Formats: sequence, structure tokens, C-alpha cells
Amino acid sequence: MEFLRATDLPFDPRPQMAEIFAEGFYDHGLKLLCRDKGEIARAMEHAFILEHFYVAVEDGEIAAFVACVAKRPPPIKLDRAEMRKHMGYIHGSFVHFFLRKQVLEKPYPFDQPQDYGSIEFVATAPQHRGKGAAFQLMQYVMQSEPYSGYVLEVVGINTPAIRLYEKLGFVEFMRTKAPRGSGLDHLKYMKKEQ
Repeated sequence: MEFLRATDLPFDPRPQMAEIFAEGFYDHGLKLLCRDKGEIARAMEHAFILEHFYVAVEDGEIAAFVACVAKRPPPIKLDRAEMRKHMGYIHGSFVHFFLRKQVLEKPYPFDQPQDYGSIEFVATAPQHRGKGAAFQLMQYVMQSEPYSGYVLEVVGINTPAIRLYEKLGFVEFMRTKAPRGSGLDHLKYMKKEQ
């Protein structure tokens, strides 16, 4: 398996990343916005700001990806016109509004230290789950970035992700209720010091 920045790939990774994103985050909030994973993937393909993403690649396919940024906002952009194109005018407008409010404009409920990186959008392709792709990729990211520590947010029901982060040395330091209407119970905030 090879680990590199998404911008260093010889192909545009966004279509594969969008499919992995739709599959990975479907049960953690996306299914309330749209029941069609393919529609979610097409609508989100434009959104990834590749210079913030790292990927694990095996046999020319993306096995996992993760973003690392200095501070929020997250490493995606949302184009309302693009979302309307794939989801229809009303549905695309609603999904754009909801994601903008709940993802792009939602700050952490704590002051992130200046020398900490923010881990965002960790996702693994279904056929690579349980094989260590995300674990190895996150180790690579944390060795490649200059931060003295890292923070992340994870939904409380995402037990496999929480286990992964704990295995990497992250510990929970805060918990909040999930946004109303998200269908989730709570959000955990975890950190790791280098």
C-alpha cells in the first residue's frame, strides 16, 4: 500500500473519494439527507480540496483517505449549483444549506491549540475495512505533518472509528449533544499529543 498526498496522484481521486465518502458517512448522518448513495457521491465529488487530503492507494485504487488542516473550516467546499445539478433544485438547496451549517460553519466547541492539527473526513473503502489502511494512513499523516498534537470529532455511534482513534493514541476529552435533527446521539472530541 502506498501513502501520499491526494495532489500527487496521477489521476483525479475525487470520484473515488466521493463514493467512499458516501458509503462511509451514510449511516452517520448522510442517509437523513438522501437515501441514494450514488446521488450523494455525485453531488459531493466537487467538494474535496485535494491539497489537504492524504490517500492510501492499493492497486491503483484509493483504499482510504484523511484530511489534516491547521484549523477549521474543514477541507471541503460546497457548491450549491453543483449540488442542485445532481440532487435537483429544492433537494440540492436543502442539502447544501444543511451541510454548510453543520459542517463548514460549525466550529469546534473548544479552543484548538495553535500547534495542533485537525483530523477530518477519515474514510475507508468498504473492501479495505479491517485491513489497517486507515490506521497506517493516519500514522503516515501524523509523521508527515509538523503539529505537536491532533484533534478530531467523531459521532458517538461510530464504534469502529472510535476504536481506530484509541488504537492510535487518541483520548476523549469532550462530549456534546449532536445537532438537533441529525439523527445522531452525541459527538466525541478526541486528542492526541505527539
